[in-house]
Amino acid sequence: MERIVIIGGHGKVALHLARLLADRGDEATSVIRASEQSSDVETAGGKPLVLDVEKADTDRMAEAFEGADAIVWSAGAGGGSAERTYAVDRDAAQRAIDAAAKAGVRRFVMVSWIGSTPDHGIDPDDSFFAYADAKLAADDHLRASDLDWTILGPGTLTTDEPTGRITTAPQGKAEVSRADVAAVAAAALVQPATIGRFIRFGQGETSIAEALADGPGPADSVDA
Repeated sequence: MERIVIIGGHGKVALHLARLLADRGDEATSVIRASEQSSDVETAGGKPLVLDVEKADTDRMAEAFEGADAIVWSAGAGGGSAERTYAVDRDAAQRAIDAAAKAGVRRFVMVSWIGSTPDHGIDPDDSFFAYADAKLAADDHLRASDLDWTILGPGTLTTDEPTGRITTAPQGKAEVSRADVAAVAAAALVQPATIGRFIRFGQGETSIAEALADGPGPADSVDA
C-alpha cells in the first residue's frame, strides 16, 4: 500500500482519483481547504487533511507530505481574479514542489492542461492568460526540480462517464472526462515510463495503460 497525497482533494478529478486509489488498496490523503469538505472525501474513500495551500508555507506543506510515497497536484483557483490564479496555480504549486523535495517525496504528478507550452498562444489581454501563464510557470518549476515528475495535459474536461481509453496524439479540443483524467493520474503513479514526461491527451481508442506505456512521443514536447 502506498500513501498518495492529493492536493485539491475536493475537486472532481481528485475525488475520482481518491476512489480509484482506495479501490486498489492505496491510501489517498486528500488535502482540502475546509473541514466541511471532509464528508465528500471520506465518501470517495480518501482521508481528509485540512490545509489551505494558498496560505501554507513550504515548511508546513513539507510536514503534511512526510511519509508520503507520491504527491498529485490537482488544485486550482478555478478562475476569478488573476491575482488569486497566480497565488494558487503558480505560487502554491511551486511551494508544493519544493515541499515535496524537502519531505523526501520524489514522485510528483501535476495535473495541468493540454496547452501548457511556451507558445500557448493565449493573448495577455485574454482573461484566460493568467491561468495559462501560471500553469506554465508551475510546470517549468517542476521540470527544473530533481523530482520524478509527470505533467498531465488533458484537453477540455467533461462530466461524461469514463471510457478507460485515451489518445496521446490529441486533436482539436481533445475532450476527456474528469473520471478518465483521474484514471490517467492513477495509472501514471505506477508507470515508470511516464516519469519525466509532459503527456497531452484526450479521449481516444487506446487503453490508458497501453497509451502510457508507449513512452515519449510528439505529445510530450513542450514545444508542441
